[in-house]
Amino acid sequence: MMDATSRRAFLTGLAGAAALPAFAAKPTPFGAVPSHRQLLWHQLETTAFLHFTINTFTDKEWGYGDEDPNLFQPAKFDADAIVDALALANMRGVILTCKHHDGFCLWPTKTTERSVRSSSWRNGQGDVVRELSAAARRRNMKFGVYLSPWDRNNAAYGTPAYIGIYRRQLTELLTDYGPIFEVWHDGANGGDGYYGGAREKRMIDKTTYYDWPNTWELVRKLQPEAVIFSDVGPDVRWVGNERGIAGDPCWATYDPVGESGGPASPGDVRAKDSPTGTKHGTKWLPAECDVSIRPGWFWHAQETARVKTPKQLIDLYYQSVGRGATFLLNVPPNRDGLIDDADKASLKAYGEYVRKTFAQPVAQASTKQLAKPEIVVDIPAHTPFNVVRIKEDIRLGQRVEAVMVEAFVAGAWNPLASATSIGPRRILRLDKPATAAKVRLRVTQTAAPAVLSEFALFREA
Repeated sequence: MMDATSRRAFLTGLAGAAALPAFAAKPTPFGAVPSHRQLLWHQLETTAFLHFTINTFTDKEWGYGDEDPNLFQPAKFDADAIVDALALANMRGVILTCKHHDGFCLWPTKTTERSVRSSSWRNGQGDVVRELSAAARRRNMKFGVYLSPWDRNNAAYGTPAYIGIYRRQLTELLTDYGPIFEVWHDGANGGDGYYGGAREKRMIDKTTYYDWPNTWELVRKLQPEAVIFSDVGPDVRWVGNERGIAGDPCWATYDPVGESGGPASPGDVRAKDSPTGTKHGTKWLPAECDVSIRPGWFWHAQETARVKTPKQLIDLYYQSVGRGATFLLNVPPNRDGLIDDADKASLKAYGEYVRKTFAQPVAQASTKQLAKPEIVVDIPAHTPFNVVRIKEDIRLGQRVEAVMVEAFVAGAWNPLASATSIGPRRILRLDKPATAAKVRLRVTQTAAPAVLSEFALFREA
Protein backbone atom coordinates (compact mmCIF):
# COMPACT_ATOMS: atom_id res chain seq x y z
CA MET A 1 0.00 0.00 0.00
CA MET A 2 1.37 3.46 -0.90
CA ASP A 3 2.33 5.90 1.86
CA ALA A 4 1.44 9.57 1.52
CA THR A 5 4.74 10.47 -0.12
CA SER A 6 4.43 7.66 -2.65
CA ARG A 7 0.88 8.68 -3.48
CA ARG A 8 2.02 12.23 -4.23
CA ALA A 9 4.74 10.81 -6.48
CA PHE A 10 2.15 8.65 -8.24
CA LEU A 11 -0.08 11.62 -8.94
CA THR A 12 2.57 14.13 -9.94
CA GLY A 13 5.36 11.96 -11.39
CA LEU A 14 9.04 12.05 -10.62
CA ALA A 15 11.18 15.07 -11.38
CA GLY A 16 13.23 14.35 -14.46
CA ALA A 17 11.32 11.20 -15.37
CA ALA A 18 10.64 10.40 -19.00
CA ALA A 19 7.34 11.65 -20.41
CA LEU A 20 4.57 9.15 -19.75
CA PRO A 21 1.37 8.45 -21.65
CA ALA A 22 -1.73 10.46 -20.89
CA PHE A 23 -4.81 8.47 -19.90
CA ALA A 24 -8.48 9.20 -20.30
CA ALA A 25 -8.87 7.82 -16.78
CA LYS A 26 -6.21 7.18 -14.18
CA PRO A 27 -5.22 3.48 -14.42
CA THR A 28 -5.40 1.30 -11.36
CA PRO A 29 -2.08 0.12 -9.88
CA PHE A 30 -1.48 -3.61 -10.21
CA GLY A 31 -0.03 -5.61 -7.33
CA ALA A 32 2.94 -4.30 -5.33
CA VAL A 33 4.20 -0.84 -6.25
CA PRO A 34 7.38 1.03 -5.27
CA SER A 35 7.54 3.64 -2.52
CA HIS A 36 8.82 7.12 -3.26
CA ARG A 37 12.27 6.26 -1.88
CA GLN A 38 12.41 3.18 -4.14
CA LEU A 39 11.38 5.20 -7.19
CA LEU A 40 14.28 7.57 -6.56
CA TRP A 41 16.66 4.63 -6.06
CA HIS A 42 15.60 3.02 -9.35
CA GLN A 43 16.70 6.16 -11.20
CA LEU A 44 20.31 5.79 -10.06
CA GLU A 45 21.01 2.60 -12.09
CA THR A 46 24.74 2.45 -11.22
CA THR A 47 26.32 3.09 -7.82
CA ALA A 48 29.71 2.51 -6.21
CA PHE A 49 30.88 0.65 -3.14
CA LEU A 50 34.05 1.75 -1.32
CA HIS A 51 35.57 -1.04 0.78
CA PHE A 52 38.17 0.91 2.69
CA THR A 53 39.33 0.48 6.28
CA ILE A 54 42.16 -0.97 8.35
CA ASN A 55 41.96 -4.15 6.19
CA THR A 56 43.44 -2.08 3.36
CA PHE A 57 46.69 -1.94 5.37
CA THR A 58 46.73 -5.51 6.70
CA ASP A 59 46.06 -7.20 3.34
CA LYS A 60 43.00 -8.94 4.80
CA GLU A 61 39.42 -9.26 3.62
CA TRP A 62 38.03 -9.75 7.14
CA GLY A 63 39.95 -8.18 10.02
CA TYR A 64 40.02 -10.04 13.31
CA GLY A 65 39.36 -7.02 15.52
CA ASP A 66 42.70 -6.76 17.31
CA GLU A 67 44.55 -4.58 14.77
CA ASP A 68 46.32 -1.43 15.97
CA PRO A 69 44.34 1.66 14.81
CA ASN A 70 47.65 3.33 13.95
CA LEU A 71 47.94 0.98 10.97
CA PHE A 72 45.35 3.15 9.22
CA GLN A 73 47.57 5.67 7.40
CA PRO A 74 46.20 6.76 3.99
CA ALA A 75 48.79 9.52 3.57
CA LYS A 76 47.40 10.91 0.28
CA PHE A 77 43.71 10.42 1.03
CA ASP A 78 41.70 12.67 -1.28
CA ALA A 79 37.93 12.28 -1.15
CA ASP A 80 37.38 14.51 -4.19
CA ALA A 81 39.82 12.47 -6.27
CA ILE A 82 38.02 9.25 -5.28
CA VAL A 83 34.60 10.64 -6.17
CA ASP A 84 35.94 12.06 -9.45
CA ALA A 85 37.19 8.58 -10.39
CA LEU A 86 33.75 7.11 -9.68
CA ALA A 87 32.08 9.81 -11.75
CA LEU A 88 34.07 8.61 -14.77
CA ALA A 89 31.83 5.53 -14.71
CA ASN A 90 28.54 7.47 -14.34
CA MET A 91 28.18 6.48 -10.69
CA ARG A 92 25.22 8.32 -9.19
CA GLY A 93 25.72 7.15 -5.64
CA VAL A 94 28.51 5.86 -3.40
CA ILE A 95 28.31 3.64 -0.31
CA LEU A 96 31.22 3.62 2.15
CA THR A 97 32.14 0.80 4.54
CA CYS A 98 31.98 3.05 7.59
CA LYS A 99 32.59 0.01 9.82
CA HIS A 100 33.51 -3.48 8.64
CA HIS A 101 33.49 -6.66 10.75
CA ASP A 102 36.74 -5.76 12.58
CA GLY A 103 34.93 -2.84 14.25
CA PHE A 104 37.25 -0.01 13.13
CA CYS A 105 35.12 3.10 12.53
CA LEU A 106 36.03 5.59 9.79
CA TRP A 107 34.46 8.44 11.74
CA PRO A 108 35.28 9.68 15.28
CA THR A 109 32.42 7.83 16.95
CA LYS A 110 31.59 8.34 20.61
CA THR A 111 30.69 4.66 21.01
CA THR A 112 34.17 3.09 20.94
CA GLU A 113 37.85 3.97 21.03
CA ARG A 114 38.40 1.85 17.92
CA SER A 115 38.13 4.58 15.28
CA VAL A 116 40.11 7.14 13.29
CA ARG A 117 40.24 9.19 16.50
CA SER A 118 42.69 6.63 17.94
CA SER A 119 44.91 6.67 14.86
CA SER A 120 47.84 9.04 14.44
CA TRP A 121 46.57 9.69 10.91
CA ARG A 122 45.85 13.42 10.79
CA ASN A 123 46.68 13.56 14.50
CA GLY A 124 43.47 11.78 15.38
CA GLN A 125 41.38 14.50 13.75
CA GLY A 126 40.52 12.63 10.54
CA ASP A 127 36.97 11.76 9.47
CA VAL A 128 36.74 9.70 6.28
CA VAL A 129 32.94 9.66 6.39
CA ARG A 130 32.70 13.44 6.56
CA GLU A 131 35.15 14.04 3.74
CA LEU A 132 33.60 11.49 1.40
CA SER A 133 30.03 12.57 2.09
CA ALA A 134 30.99 16.19 1.38
CA ALA A 135 32.90 15.25 -1.79
CA ALA A 136 29.90 13.27 -3.02
CA ARG A 137 27.61 16.28 -2.50
CA ARG A 138 30.01 18.50 -4.44
CA ARG A 139 29.74 16.05 -7.33
CA ASN A 140 25.94 15.78 -7.02
CA MET A 141 26.40 12.14 -6.07
CA LYS A 142 24.26 10.40 -3.44
CA PHE A 143 26.00 9.10 -0.30
CA GLY A 144 25.22 5.88 1.55
CA VAL A 145 26.58 4.00 4.56
CA TYR A 146 27.53 0.39 5.30
CA LEU A 147 27.63 -0.46 9.00
CA SER A 148 28.50 -4.08 9.72
CA PRO A 149 26.15 -5.65 12.28
CA TRP A 150 28.96 -7.98 13.35
CA ASP A 151 31.76 -6.41 15.40
CA ARG A 152 34.75 -8.65 16.17
CA ASN A 153 36.28 -6.03 18.46
CA ASN A 154 33.41 -4.90 20.67
CA ALA A 155 33.36 -6.54 24.10
CA ALA A 156 29.56 -6.31 24.25
CA TYR A 157 28.94 -8.20 21.00
CA GLY A 158 26.51 -11.05 21.60
CA THR A 159 24.79 -9.30 24.50
CA PRO A 160 21.74 -6.97 24.43
CA ALA A 161 24.01 -4.01 25.21
CA TYR A 162 25.65 -4.22 21.77
CA ILE A 163 22.36 -3.51 20.00
CA GLY A 164 22.23 -0.16 21.78
CA ILE A 165 25.82 0.55 20.70
CA TYR A 166 25.05 -0.40 17.11
CA ARG A 167 22.03 1.88 17.03
CA ARG A 168 24.02 4.78 18.48
CA GLN A 169 26.60 4.30 15.72
CA LEU A 170 23.82 4.26 13.15
CA THR A 171 22.32 7.39 14.69
CA GLU A 172 25.64 9.23 14.41
CA LEU A 173 25.95 8.32 10.73
CA LEU A 174 22.36 9.24 9.93
CA THR A 175 22.33 12.59 11.73
CA ASP A 176 25.82 14.05 11.27
CA TYR A 177 26.61 13.51 7.58
CA GLY A 178 23.77 14.95 5.53
CA PRO A 179 21.22 13.11 3.39
CA ILE A 180 21.76 9.34 3.10
CA PHE A 181 20.33 7.48 0.11
CA GLU A 182 21.02 3.88 1.21
CA VAL A 183 21.77 2.04 4.44
CA TRP A 184 23.51 -1.27 3.74
CA HIS A 185 23.46 -4.33 6.02
CA ASP A 186 25.09 -7.64 5.15
CA GLY A 187 24.44 -11.06 6.61
CA ALA A 188 27.69 -11.63 8.54
CA ASN A 189 26.40 -12.80 11.90
CA GLY A 190 29.01 -13.75 14.46
CA GLY A 191 31.98 -16.09 14.78
CA ASP A 192 35.49 -15.90 16.20
CA GLY A 193 36.94 -12.54 17.15
CA TYR A 194 38.85 -10.41 19.65
CA TYR A 195 35.81 -9.04 21.55
CA GLY A 196 37.67 -6.64 23.81
CA GLY A 197 40.42 -9.17 24.46
CA ALA A 198 38.24 -12.24 24.89
CA ARG A 199 39.54 -14.27 21.97
CA GLU A 200 36.61 -16.56 21.44
CA LYS A 201 33.77 -17.53 19.15
CA ARG A 202 30.46 -15.79 19.75
CA MET A 203 27.39 -16.98 17.87
CA ILE A 204 24.02 -15.24 17.92
CA ASP A 205 20.49 -16.05 16.79
CA LYS A 206 20.45 -14.15 13.53
CA THR A 207 16.66 -14.17 13.36
CA THR A 208 16.16 -12.34 16.67
CA TYR A 209 19.39 -10.90 18.09
CA TYR A 210 19.57 -7.68 16.07
CA ASP A 211 15.85 -6.86 16.44
CA TRP A 212 15.90 -5.56 12.87
CA PRO A 213 12.35 -4.12 12.78
CA ASN A 214 13.20 -1.57 15.46
CA THR A 215 16.58 -0.76 13.88
CA TRP A 216 14.88 -0.18 10.54
CA GLU A 217 12.30 2.02 12.24
CA LEU A 218 15.20 4.14 13.51
CA VAL A 219 16.46 4.53 9.93
CA ARG A 220 12.97 5.56 8.80
CA LYS A 221 12.83 8.20 11.53
CA LEU A 222 16.27 9.67 10.86
CA GLN A 223 16.50 9.30 7.05
CA PRO A 224 13.01 8.67 5.63
CA GLU A 225 14.23 8.84 2.01
CA ALA A 226 16.98 6.24 2.51
CA VAL A 227 16.40 2.74 1.15
CA ILE A 228 17.45 -0.13 3.39
CA PHE A 229 19.39 -3.00 1.83
CA SER A 230 19.78 -6.54 3.16
CA ASP A 231 19.19 -10.11 2.01
CA VAL A 232 15.50 -9.41 2.62
CA GLY A 233 15.20 -5.64 2.19
CA PRO A 234 12.91 -4.13 3.38
CA ASP A 235 13.53 -1.81 0.39
CA VAL A 236 16.27 -3.43 -1.71
CA ARG A 237 17.28 -7.08 -1.85
CA TRP A 238 20.59 -8.82 -2.41
CA VAL A 239 20.66 -10.44 -5.84
CA GLY A 240 21.89 -13.74 -4.37
CA ASN A 241 25.47 -13.68 -5.69
CA GLU A 242 28.53 -11.45 -5.60
CA ARG A 243 29.14 -11.64 -9.36
CA GLY A 244 27.01 -8.61 -10.24
CA ILE A 245 24.52 -10.62 -12.30
CA ALA A 246 20.73 -10.50 -12.01
CA GLY A 247 18.50 -13.39 -12.96
CA ASP A 248 16.70 -13.58 -16.28
CA PRO A 249 13.93 -12.84 -15.56
CA CYS A 250 14.52 -10.54 -12.60
CA TRP A 251 11.22 -9.50 -11.03
CA ALA A 252 11.19 -6.38 -8.88
CA THR A 253 8.71 -8.14 -6.60
CA TYR A 254 9.93 -10.70 -4.09
CA ASP A 255 8.60 -12.80 -1.21
CA PRO A 256 11.77 -14.02 0.58
CA VAL A 257 11.81 -17.18 2.67
CA GLY A 258 14.49 -18.51 5.01
CA GLU A 259 16.96 -21.25 4.15
CA SER A 260 14.72 -23.79 5.90
CA GLY A 261 11.56 -22.45 4.30
CA GLY A 262 10.46 -20.38 7.28
CA PRO A 263 10.59 -16.60 7.79
CA ALA A 264 13.60 -14.88 6.23
CA SER A 265 15.97 -12.41 7.89
CA PRO A 266 19.34 -10.82 7.03
CA GLY A 267 21.79 -13.71 6.80
CA ASP A 268 19.00 -16.28 6.52
CA VAL A 269 17.41 -16.36 3.08
CA ARG A 270 16.98 -18.98 0.37
CA ALA A 271 19.50 -17.32 -1.92
CA LYS A 272 18.61 -19.39 -4.99
CA ASP A 273 15.35 -17.38 -5.22
CA SER A 274 17.01 -13.97 -4.97
CA PRO A 275 18.28 -13.57 -8.57
CA THR A 276 14.83 -13.89 -10.12
CA GLY A 277 12.60 -12.60 -7.34
CA THR A 278 8.94 -13.63 -7.20
CA LYS A 279 6.70 -13.13 -10.21
CA HIS A 280 3.90 -10.81 -9.03
CA GLY A 281 5.08 -11.16 -5.42
CA THR A 282 3.48 -9.23 -2.60
CA LYS A 283 6.49 -6.94 -1.87
CA TRP A 284 8.21 -4.43 -4.17
CA LEU A 285 11.75 -5.53 -3.33
CA PRO A 286 14.09 -4.93 -6.31
CA ALA A 287 17.55 -6.44 -6.70
CA GLU A 288 20.93 -4.81 -6.26
CA CYS A 289 23.86 -6.53 -7.99
CA ASP A 290 27.06 -6.17 -5.98
CA VAL A 291 30.47 -7.11 -7.38
CA SER A 292 34.04 -5.86 -7.02
CA ILE A 293 36.16 -4.47 -9.82
CA ARG A 294 38.95 -6.61 -8.33
CA PRO A 295 38.90 -10.24 -7.15
CA GLY A 296 38.74 -9.08 -3.51
CA TRP A 297 36.56 -6.45 -1.86
CA PHE A 298 39.51 -4.61 -0.30
CA TRP A 299 42.57 -3.34 -2.19
CA HIS A 300 45.44 -5.79 -2.55
CA ALA A 301 48.53 -4.89 -4.58
CA GLN A 302 48.81 -8.38 -6.05
CA GLU A 303 45.35 -8.05 -7.65
CA THR A 304 46.07 -4.94 -9.72
CA ALA A 305 46.72 -7.03 -12.84
CA ARG A 306 43.27 -8.59 -12.43
CA VAL A 307 41.13 -5.45 -12.47
CA LYS A 308 38.00 -6.05 -14.55
CA THR A 309 38.30 -4.80 -18.10
CA PRO A 310 35.90 -2.26 -19.65
CA LYS A 311 34.36 -5.10 -21.65
CA GLN A 312 33.68 -7.07 -18.47
CA LEU A 313 32.07 -4.03 -16.85
CA ILE A 314 29.93 -3.40 -19.92
CA ASP A 315 28.74 -7.00 -19.90
CA LEU A 316 27.87 -6.66 -16.21
CA TYR A 317 25.91 -3.48 -16.96
CA TYR A 318 23.65 -5.39 -19.35
CA GLN A 319 23.32 -8.29 -16.89
CA SER A 320 22.31 -6.02 -14.01
CA VAL A 321 20.90 -2.65 -15.07
CA GLY A 322 19.74 -4.25 -18.31
CA ARG A 323 17.62 -6.74 -16.35
CA GLY A 324 15.97 -4.14 -14.13
CA ALA A 325 18.37 -4.27 -11.18
CA THR A 326 20.91 -1.73 -9.94
CA PHE A 327 24.64 -2.24 -10.51
CA LEU A 328 26.69 -1.75 -7.31
CA LEU A 329 30.37 -1.83 -8.29
CA ASN A 330 33.00 -1.95 -5.56
CA VAL A 331 36.10 0.16 -6.29
CA PRO A 332 38.44 -0.12 -3.27
CA PRO A 333 40.84 2.75 -2.51
CA ASN A 334 44.50 1.80 -2.10
CA ARG A 335 46.85 2.45 0.83
CA ASP A 336 47.45 6.01 -0.33
CA GLY A 337 43.72 6.65 -0.02
CA LEU A 338 43.21 6.94 -3.79
CA ILE A 339 41.75 4.87 -6.62
CA ASP A 340 44.47 3.00 -8.51
CA ASP A 341 45.25 4.08 -12.09
CA ALA A 342 44.32 0.64 -13.43
CA ASP A 343 40.87 0.88 -11.87
CA LYS A 344 40.39 4.44 -13.12
CA ALA A 345 41.30 3.49 -16.68
CA SER A 346 38.73 0.71 -16.71
CA LEU A 347 36.05 2.95 -15.14
CA LYS A 348 36.73 5.69 -17.69
CA ALA A 349 36.40 3.45 -20.75
CA TYR A 350 33.28 1.78 -19.37
CA GLY A 351 31.70 5.14 -18.55
CA GLU A 352 32.43 6.52 -22.02
CA TYR A 353 30.74 3.51 -23.58
CA VAL A 354 27.56 3.96 -21.55
CA ARG A 355 27.41 7.73 -22.09
CA LYS A 356 27.93 7.53 -25.84
CA THR A 357 25.66 4.54 -26.43
CA PHE A 358 22.67 5.99 -24.61
CA ALA A 359 23.21 9.69 -25.35
CA GLN A 360 20.78 9.80 -28.27
CA PRO A 361 18.31 7.12 -29.43
CA VAL A 362 18.24 6.04 -33.05
CA ALA A 363 14.46 5.98 -32.70
CA GLN A 364 11.90 6.03 -29.92
CA ALA A 365 8.16 5.69 -29.51
CA SER A 366 5.96 8.70 -28.94
CA THR A 367 4.20 8.88 -25.59
CA LYS A 368 0.84 8.36 -27.36
CA GLN A 369 1.79 4.77 -28.13
CA LEU A 370 2.99 3.68 -24.72
CA ALA A 371 -0.30 2.44 -23.29
CA LYS A 372 -0.86 0.11 -26.26
CA PRO A 373 0.02 -3.60 -26.55
CA GLU A 374 1.74 -2.95 -29.90
CA ILE A 375 4.17 -0.11 -30.61
CA VAL A 376 5.79 0.66 -33.97
CA VAL A 377 8.67 3.09 -34.53
CA ASP A 378 10.07 4.23 -37.86
CA ILE A 379 13.84 4.00 -38.35
CA PRO A 380 15.34 7.06 -40.07
CA ALA A 381 17.14 6.10 -43.28
CA HIS A 382 17.55 2.52 -42.11
CA THR A 383 20.04 3.58 -39.42
CA PRO A 384 21.71 0.55 -37.77
CA PHE A 385 20.91 -0.21 -34.13
CA ASN A 386 21.73 -3.06 -31.78
CA VAL A 387 20.35 -2.06 -28.36
CA VAL A 388 16.68 -1.98 -27.37
CA ARG A 389 15.52 -0.35 -24.12
CA ILE A 390 12.05 -0.87 -22.69
CA LYS A 391 10.61 0.52 -19.46
CA GLU A 392 7.32 0.07 -17.65
CA ASP A 393 5.63 2.83 -15.69
CA ILE A 394 6.45 1.06 -12.44
CA ARG A 395 4.30 3.48 -10.42
CA LEU A 396 1.51 1.18 -11.62
CA GLY A 397 3.35 -2.03 -10.71
CA GLN A 398 5.15 -4.64 -12.80
CA ARG A 399 2.55 -5.87 -15.28
CA VAL A 400 4.29 -7.17 -18.41
CA GLU A 401 5.19 -10.88 -18.54
CA ALA A 402 6.53 -11.22 -22.11
CA VAL A 403 7.38 -9.02 -25.10
CA MET A 404 8.61 -9.58 -28.66
CA VAL A 405 10.70 -7.13 -30.69
CA GLU A 406 10.39 -7.47 -34.47
CA ALA A 407 11.95 -5.73 -37.49
CA PHE A 408 10.07 -4.98 -40.71
CA VAL A 409 12.36 -6.14 -43.50
CA ALA A 410 11.51 -7.01 -47.12
CA GLY A 411 7.78 -6.59 -46.49
CA ALA A 412 7.58 -8.89 -43.45
CA TRP A 413 7.97 -8.77 -39.67
CA ASN A 414 10.96 -10.76 -38.43
CA PRO A 415 11.81 -11.53 -34.77
CA LEU A 416 14.79 -9.67 -33.30
CA ALA A 417 14.62 -10.28 -29.56
CA SER A 418 12.27 -11.27 -26.75
CA ALA A 419 12.08 -10.82 -23.01
CA THR A 420 9.92 -11.71 -20.03
CA SER A 421 10.18 -9.27 -17.12
CA ILE A 422 10.49 -5.56 -17.91
CA GLY A 423 9.84 -3.51 -14.76
CA PRO A 424 12.13 -0.48 -14.25
CA ARG A 425 13.97 -1.26 -17.49
CA ARG A 426 14.95 -4.05 -19.83
CA ILE A 427 17.90 -3.52 -22.16
CA LEU A 428 18.30 -6.05 -24.95
CA ARG A 429 21.64 -6.20 -26.74
CA LEU A 430 21.52 -7.75 -30.20
CA ASP A 431 24.29 -10.02 -31.46
CA LYS A 432 24.92 -7.67 -34.38
CA PRO A 433 23.58 -4.35 -35.69
CA ALA A 434 20.22 -4.54 -37.45
CA THR A 435 18.63 -2.31 -40.08
CA ALA A 436 14.95 -2.06 -40.85
CA ALA A 437 12.31 0.36 -42.06
CA LYS A 438 10.34 -0.14 -38.86
CA VAL A 439 10.63 -1.92 -35.53
CA ARG A 440 7.69 -3.24 -33.58
CA LEU A 441 7.28 -4.09 -29.90
CA ARG A 442 4.48 -6.51 -29.09
CA VAL A 443 3.38 -7.22 -25.54
CA THR A 444 2.56 -10.91 -25.83
CA GLN A 445 1.70 -11.69 -22.20
CA THR A 446 0.61 -9.45 -19.36
CA ALA A 447 -1.11 -9.70 -16.00
CA ALA A 448 -2.78 -6.30 -16.45
CA PRO A 449 -2.97 -3.85 -19.37
CA ALA A 450 0.58 -2.84 -20.23
CA VAL A 451 1.70 0.72 -19.47
CA LEU A 452 5.19 1.44 -20.79
CA SER A 453 7.24 4.58 -20.19
CA GLU A 454 9.85 3.97 -22.91
CA PHE A 455 10.55 2.01 -26.06
CA ALA A 456 13.79 3.19 -27.67
CA LEU A 457 16.53 1.89 -29.96
CA PHE A 458 20.24 2.72 -29.66
CA ARG A 459 23.51 1.95 -31.38
CA GLU A 460 26.57 0.89 -29.39
CA ALA A 461 29.42 3.36 -29.28
